[in-house]
Amino acid sequence: MGTWRTFDTDEDRSPIVEEALSAGIDLFDSSPMYGKAQDTLARALEGRRDRFLVATKVWTEDQAEGEAQAANALELYGTVDVYQVHNLVNLPDQLALLESLKAAGKVRAIGATHYREEAFGDLATVMRSGRVDMVQIPYNPLRREAEKTLLPLAEELGLGVFVMSPLQGGILDRRHTAADLARLGVETWPQAILKWIASDPRVSTVLTATRRPGRPTENARGGEEPMFDPDQRELVSRLCAAG
Repeated sequence: MGTWRTFDTDEDRSPIVEEALSAGIDLFDSSPMYGKAQDTLARALEGRRDRFLVATKVWTEDQAEGEAQAANALELYGTVDVYQVHNLVNLPDQLALLESLKAAGKVRAIGATHYREEAFGDLATVMRSGRVDMVQIPYNPLRREAEKTLLPLAEELGLGVFVMSPLQGGILDRRHTAADLARLGVETWPQAILKWIASDPRVSTVLTATRRPGRPTENARGGEEPMFDPDQRELVSRLCAAG
């Protein structure tokens, strides 16, 4: 579950977190780039640390500030399950920082992220370096650049893939019918998009963000078996292409 925008608040997000956990969502992703989100998430997860995985990011050009961000995250969560260099900012220094934290047992996995396809070449270089365990990228039926290089490369190297912002970019406005949803075996169009992504075996986690009660349960159904077969994925692709 993502926290961009939805957790940048002083409001209590524990009801949403508890619903997400009850629905089977057990990984929460944040960043210092998201304002108050890391602190809000930590408060909402208090007393539940054994029930979830936390992924967060280091995001700064300054090496000392990166160390401060890491110290803050470790104070909030104890350990960080997946620590990522956000948008490849100051990659040399921040990657070295995360490697030292992993060697000390404070971080379990290291990753790198970027939200723009123009940076996929740089991400691929990092992936081939052997220094990261996963990447976080945009991917949905309207944003398929990752299929050309990054997803095959992740499969080749055995790296995890987090998919960010799966329901952004106008994809929820695509036309569909009740008959289409029935053929797909889902109840809603967002579930169809999420299942389309999750049905790609190279994808490890699909991150959705919400502040609305009921939405975590609805979104989680997009990850339930059975996954889409090739014909169902093709149907979703056609509906998205048709606009």
